[in-house]
Amino acid sequence: MIIGAGGIGEAIARRQGVGKVLLLADRNVQTLEAAAMRLREASYDVVTQNVDVTSRASVQALARRAQELGRVMQIINTAGLSPNMALARTVLEVDLYGSALVFEVFGAVIAPGGAGLIISSMAGHMIRPLPEDQEKQLASTPADELLALPFLRPEAIPNSMIAYMVAKRANYLRVQAEAVRWGEKAARVNAISPGIVVTPLAAHELASEIGPVYRAMVEASPAKRMAPPDEIAIAASFLLGPDAGFITGSDLLIDGGVIAAMRAGRLPAPG
Repeated sequence: MIIGAGGIGEAIARRQGVGKVLLLADRNVQTLEAAAMRLREASYDVVTQNVDVTSRASVQALARRAQELGRVMQIINTAGLSPNMALARTVLEVDLYGSALVFEVFGAVIAPGGAGLIISSMAGHMIRPLPEDQEKQLASTPADELLALPFLRPEAIPNSMIAYMVAKRANYLRVQAEAVRWGEKAARVNAISPGIVVTPLAAHELASEIGPVYRAMVEASPAKRMAPPDEIAIAASFLLGPDAGFITGSDLLIDGGVIAAMRAGRLPAPG
C-alpha cells in the first residue's frame, strides 16, 4: 500500500506492485487517478482510495480497506508538503502529525513479516539534534498530542522551513520508536531521506523563490546532480525486501552528498 501518488510514490509502486494488489492513496483525486491509470495500463492490479493523512478517521478507513484486500505486507508513506507549499502549521500537520498517525494506525494492521517505509527528506539532517527531552517527545508522544507540544506551537516555529526540518527530524525519531512496537508483530519499519529528486514537486520548488538555493545544493554536492525517482525506488525495494531483514529503525540518506557538503562548510545551513 502506497500513500502519495506523486513521482516517488509511483516509482515505488512500479517496482513493488508486480503480482500484488496495490492500494494507492492520495488526497489529490486527480493525481491519484492519473497515476492509477498509468499503472493499470501497464497491467498492475490497482485499487485507489482518497486519504487525508491529517484525519484519523480517513487513515483508519484506509487501513480497513487495506485489510479487506488481504494481508498488509508493505506500507509506504510518501505524503508530504514542502516548505514552499504551505504555512508552518500546515507543514507540521501533514509532515509531522500525518506521518505519526500513519505509523500508529498501520502499526496495528501490518502483518507479521511485513515492512513499513516513510519517504522523509534530507532536511531532517540539516539541523543538529534537538534537546534530549524534545527528541524523546517527538519520538513517543501519541500522534494526537504532538501538535500541542510547547516547542511546536506557532510562536515557537518561526517559518515553514523550520517546521519542515523539525518534522523531518521527527520522522526519523519516530521510526526508531515505532521499530520497537512493530517488532512485537515481527514487522520492520525504516525511513529514506532523499535529497532533490526530479519530480513535479521539485520542479515547483526550482521555479519558486527558493530555486537558487536548490541549485546551489546541487552544485556544491559531490554528485552534482539531482536523482530520478527510480533511484529512490531501488533503495526502497531493498529496505522493504528480505535482504534487509536485519534493518529496522534506520534512516537512509540519499542526497548526492548535499549534507556532506553542508557539514564541510560548502553550503550554509538553512535557518
